[in-house]
This record gives sequence, C-alpha cells and structure tokens, in this order.
Amino acid sequence: MTAPAISVHGLTKSFGHHDVLRGVDFDVAAGTIFALLGSNGAGKTTLVKILSTLIGGDGGGATVAGHDVAEQPRAVREAISLTGQFAAVDEILTGRENLVLIARLRRRADPGAIADELLARFDLVDAGGRPVSEYSGGMRRRLDIAMSLIGDPRVIFLDEPTTGLDPQARQAVWATVADLARRGTTVLLTTQYLEEAEQLADRIAILHDGRIIANGTFDELKRVLPPAKVEYVEKQPTLEEIFFAIVGSEDHHD
Repeated sequence: MTAPAISVHGLTKSFGHHDVLRGVDFDVAAGTIFALLGSNGAGKTTLVKILSTLIGGDGGGATVAGHDVAEQPRAVREAISLTGQFAAVDEILTGRENLVLIARLRRRADPGAIADELLARFDLVDAGGRPVSEYSGGMRRRLDIAMSLIGDPRVIFLDEPTTGLDPQARQAVWATVADLARRGTTVLLTTQYLEEAEQLADRIAILHDGRIIANGTFDELKRVLPPAKVEYVEKQPTLEEIFFAIVGSEDHHD
C-alpha cells in the first residue's frame, strides 16, 4: 500500500491557555486534493504552519512526503511549497521577473526557460512583461501559485487561496488547482468557501474546535444528513448543509 503524502496523528498546539489543536488525525493520499474546511479560528492556518515547519507542534506528530516535520524539517521544506492567504509577489517586478527571481533563489538551471514555461501554463504570457502592480487579484494569485511550483514540489499547501477574489478569478484558480492534482501533485487546501471544497476536493475534513469532526468524500459526508423526502426529484444536500449539520451536532454534544 502506498504511503500517504501527509500523515497527521494526535497533533496538538496551544497558545497560552488556548488549545488551538486538540489531537488532530488525518492522512492525505499522494496526488489528491484534500480540503480542510473550517470557520475562522478553527486552527486551519496553525495546522498548515506546523506541517510546513514554520512552527512546532506541542504533541503528536506528522510526516510530509515521508519526512517527520519535527525531526526532518529541512527535508520537508525541500519537498513542499506553501502559498499563504495573500499573494507573496513583488509588485515592482514584472511577472516574468518574479518567476526568474524564485528560480534563481532555488538554484534552478535556466531560470528564464522555467519562467516562460510557467507563464504559458498559467495563461500569463501576455502579462509576463508588465509590473505585477498592474495585475488583477486573480492574476496575482495565479502568479503566486506558479512561483510555488518552481522546484517541482511533491506537496503544496494552499492556505485559503481564493480569499478576496471575485467569482471569475476564483474559477480560474480552481482550474489551476485541479490541474496540479492531475499532474500528480498532492494539494492540501484550506478554505472557508464550502463550494470550493465541494468542487475541488477528493476528500474533505472539517476542523472544528481544534479537532477533525468529519473526514470523507463529499458523498460520504452527505450520509450524515437524514434522507431527503422523495417527491418528483430527490433534493441533494449541499456541502453547506452538511457542514452545519455536522458542526451543529458537535456543538450539541459538547
């Protein structure tokens, strides 16, 4: 059986007296899109920071691309890329210059060729010679994701990649993310957009109050709701209905 690209077991993290993660467990299969769904303050970004070695956990553990995040942080960093909530691009440079810069920092051969290939792949050829300050929000995000692919990372963390984007730009980013998985990259995506998880993810986990309270495919998560009454057409539940059904029942148990 193939080892998971990401494996998290019993992970805990506190800040002062506030328990942010309270024993998180999940696996992500290689070459799939895994959506981590949760409201503000649920601990999504904290979890991504631990998995990308930016901060340490307090208990439990995790492996990424076969490397322990606490014991082998350098090996983890060499295998991953992280795209945060806001595009980390230099607005003074052109799109192509941003890509060339990252390729040089990663000590890649022929940075110019890498930049040109990524501009073509992300439909930014016409904008490649313009300063990023002139880019739309969707273009900046696509460039940001393109920059994260330099070095061919096996695992990419996308922390709320479409925050603040208009619907058209969001659709373009969704197509980009889906293409990553088709090419064999493992994607862990955090989002507050229920439709985003529904559209993109092979599996969806709901992080609530520091714990994973549901984890499965969309069809599996639909089973937490009572069967719809069948009249002429059976109504299919949305992920929003599933989310609130699960979170609501969890709050009731607590």
